[in-house]
Amino acid sequence: MKTPVFLGLDTSNYTTSAAIFDGAEGVNQGRLLDVPEGALGLRQSEALFQHVKRLPGLLPALGAEGALHAIAAVGASTRPRAVEGSYMPCFLAGEGHGRAAAALLGVPFYPVSHQQGHLAAAAWSAGRLELLDGPFLAWHLSGGTTELLLVEPEGANVRAEKLGGTSDISAGQLIDRTGVRLGLAFPAGKALDALAAECASEEHFTVKVNDFTFSLSGMENKVNAMAEGGRAPAEIGAFVLHTLADVVRRTTRAAMEAHPGLPVLCSGGVASNRLLRQVLGADCGALFAQPCYSTDNAMGVAILARRLWEREGRP
Repeated sequence: MKTPVFLGLDTSNYTTSAAIFDGAEGVNQGRLLDVPEGALGLRQSEALFQHVKRLPGLLPALGAEGALHAIAAVGASTRPRAVEGSYMPCFLAGEGHGRAAAALLGVPFYPVSHQQGHLAAAAWSAGRLELLDGPFLAWHLSGGTTELLLVEPEGANVRAEKLGGTSDISAGQLIDRTGVRLGLAFPAGKALDALAAECASEEHFTVKVNDFTFSLSGMENKVNAMAEGGRAPAEIGAFVLHTLADVVRRTTRAAMEAHPGLPVLCSGGVASNRLLRQVLGADCGALFAQPCYSTDNAMGVAILARRLWEREGRP
């Protein structure tokens, strides 16, 4: 008898993803959406259009790896967060394909949030899937979100309470806007990381933190001023990343003091940043997703689909 596998779909604002998970191992196929040169993102209508076109092509790619067999359930991210009013049209693509696939196969469909998928993928790829069965602190650091979370189990899934994070632009937005300002392609995370590595300076700005919350909008003005003042691109990149690493570190330490004994897990595309991983790992003992599972992916959705399926006691 073949081992049951679980299909997960995620159609975020910038990545189309499909993944298979068998309870131990998994395969993820993902593709970034096309963003015009010099642009800082896409309209939701364009993102949805690209997902609808691309998602069907990812399933044959999984099949070519021998991953599509004995599908027992299908999951999809249907909204950004598991809170009232959380909605983005781009998730309709994954939800629609997922519900259709589940109906055709005669298997259950499980809706989860994009954030829950990130947390599950991070825990699994860090080798600590058991974190989902107890409380922990987590960062969701991405192009659209910079949130410090208190995460607790909720059945087979997790419930995330926002403790803090940014009050305005996200860490990912600051990185992308800085990168585009310096002539890098969007999304700019990897390129800015590589550029900043060319500079040995640890110069940074100490962002004020209030009740685990901080503002990053002023940093964009500083970046523009540095660029107009002729500072080298590598210096600007390093300044931004050292500033982000410092404020996230200090906020994490404050949360650890308020919630002693809880592990810290970092997820989201910004969590793949080299400097952030070094600083939070050394000072806070933080756990990180593998870089390929830090960025948007469907693996966590597939993992949660399996957990929800098992929770229902299905054969």
